[in-house]
Amino acid sequence: MQAAPVRATAIPSFTDALRAVESLLMSGGQRTARRNAWTSVLEDRRRAKARVEAQRVLEQAATRP
Repeated sequence: MQAAPVRATAIPSFTDALRAVESLLMSGGQRTARRNAWTSVLEDRRRAKARVEAQRVLEQAATRP
């Protein structure tokens, strides 16, 4: 007896679903601008985190004998 073939379809991620809706609602230029803006936000957060870490290291170095 042979097992029946199994069909598996990937369930799209939430991000994929949002991108699909975004592509339906916005023109290409708006989509690119929004993506660029989000990339900038993420980069700003990364730089802010690095600044805080650098400040912490400098403060620790200043308090060492």
